[in-house]
Amino acid sequence: MTMLGFLTPQTRNVKVFIQVFIPTTRHICSSANCQSEEYVRKFILENTEIAGQQSLTPQVKLRLFTPNCRFWRERPELWPFEDPYWAIYWPGGQALSRFLLDNPAVCRGKTVLDLGSGCGASAIAAKLSGAAHVVANDIDTVAAVATHMNCELNGLPPPVCLTNNMIGSQPEGFDLILLGDMFYDEALATSLHSWLDRCIKTHGTKVLIGDPGRAQFEEHSIRRLLHQLAEFELPKSVREENYGLTCSSVWCYRPEL
Repeated sequence: MTMLGFLTPQTRNVKVFIQVFIPTTRHICSSANCQSEEYVRKFILENTEIAGQQSLTPQVKLRLFTPNCRFWRERPELWPFEDPYWAIYWPGGQALSRFLLDNPAVCRGKTVLDLGSGCGASAIAAKLSGAAHVVANDIDTVAAVATHMNCELNGLPPPVCLTNNMIGSQPEGFDLILLGDMFYDEALATSLHSWLDRCIKTHGTKVLIGDPGRAQFEEHSIRRLLHQLAEFELPKSVREENYGLTCSSVWCYRPEL
């Protein structure tokens, strides 16, 4: 499978996308201009479409890959950046964003961290729900630019975007941490488990997790410490793009369980 001929009728599913995509050349442009925000913005504008209407949050506009986009079919070696996970609105993030919009009191007046923020949808939902301060964290610098652009699409000032790896860092005083689709790898899930425990013990942080029930999530020891808050049936188009997954849920992490 190739990622940039990814999401073809034969390969359009989340599990294969996450587990198999290893591009042959990750960076073909090494000039400073290639990495400038102006260059990245132009590239995103030319290679994505405004989408989201067929998601769980049709009121949120996002720049994403669609079948009309060049890199829906293109050879992976032509992609000039890191793996474009930000260009897909993943089902866990959809459920998390829907939950926040349906329950704005969860965010209202809070300081919120959207960890592994991708396209920034959950950060946008937190802003729309009245969060006092929102930080979007993704180690891909292109995701930070995409998040700024998506906030602009929705008439919102951008959140603070951080691109350092916060997992394992000294916990900051966030009221709420959001994690959508972050439990796709066992090692990552284990490091998250340890770090989230520290955040909760240090600051009393509340943690919400969105996941459609991937095996790495369901089989990890953290699963027994979660309390389900909501379950959403995925729209037809999202089910088709996600290996037949039908639902996505939101969980509250409660290590005292």
